[in-house]
Amino acid sequence: MGAVASGSFELTAFEPVETEEREGAAFARVSIAKTFTGGLSGRSEVRMLSVGDASGGPASYVAVEHVTGELDGRAGSFVLQHAAWDTTGVTIRVVPGTGAGELAGITGEFRLAVDESGAHTYVLEYELG
Repeated sequence: MGAVASGSFELTAFEPVETEEREGAAFARVSIAKTFTGGLSGRSEVRMLSVGDASGGPASYVAVEHVTGELDGRAGSFVLQHAAWDTTGVTIRVVPGTGAGELAGITGEFRLAVDESGAHTYVLEYELG
């Protein structure tokens, strides 16, 4: 990848829309809002579907996240796609073709980390095509 942006983000909303208990699994649909600071500054809206085991164990999830703001001084928006499996990892990528404004043509990978205090940080490796 060509450029790297990093910083932190906060969850400003986490709203369960629907939950459903099934034999051996708990399903949820959630709306999340975030605020980013650093190389990426702006906000996002996330739509997430998740599943956990009946005892509340680690969840797997898929989500799409619409990000709007400035990336290294360029204004626009793009969409991230999340996929996570239990506690073994998460993959988050920019969805090709979703870049708008000065971020048209963006591709890349987004990594996030949560430290012991609960602080969220990110690194976005990207290219503008």
